[in-house]
Amino acid sequence: MTATPVQTASLVVGAVFLLVGILGFIPGVTSDYSQLSGAGHHSEAMLLGIFQVSILHNIVHLLFGVLGLAAARAVSTARSFLIIGGAVYLVLWLYGLIIDPDSSANFVPVNSADNWLHFVLGVVMIALGVVLTRTRAGTGAVRP
Repeated sequence: MTATPVQTASLVVGAVFLLVGILGFIPGVTSDYSQLSGAGHHSEAMLLGIFQVSILHNIVHLLFGVLGLAAARAVSTARSFLIIGGAVYLVLWLYGLIIDPDSSANFVPVNSADNWLHFVLGVVMIALGVVLTRTRAGTGAVRP
């Protein structure tokens, strides 16, 4: 059986999240690895030297990746993963803009680079979920 475009998108997005989750645990790819903490803004570890990460943050990426791979098995779940997951990332973006980065509320942790990446991920994921499952006018058929 051939995967639809939305299933492929879910698979790719899931694989990227898995990769990011794994890379967050690799010294060298994650700078200041010795500063990787369980959770919170005290983690000074930086994925690719840009994105603040913690053990919790990496585990969330891994779980999100597994969810994306599992969702890719059907069109409806792939679409839901992309749209709902994108909405979650937009909420996380807003959360990151609102909280004080040095407060205990920054439990994920997020920095400015993370915030804007979350915005882009949210918009792209929602767009993929919607655009790749549009129906042709009058047919009710999913676009190939």
